[in-house]
Amino acid sequence: MNDFEKMMEELSEITEKLESGELSLADSMALFEKGVSLTKKCSELLSEAQQKIVKITEDSSGNVKEVPFDVEEA
Repeated sequence: MNDFEKMMEELSEITEKLESGELSLADSMALFEKGVSLTKKCSELLSEAQQKIVKITEDSSGNVKEVPFDVEEA
């Protein structure tokens, strides 16, 4: 399991604990802050991965080229 997967698993566990309603306010706030931090780290990892993704296309002359992947075009 990679770092991203571990962080997503931990976020899932945090969500379950927060939704249970069994934590004190202080514990809930601490877990919430940890969840926000993990979310930010996951978002950064996704942004890095997205920058690495390229789309292989063929131009009108039949030449193959790599261009940055555009999520909005997908």
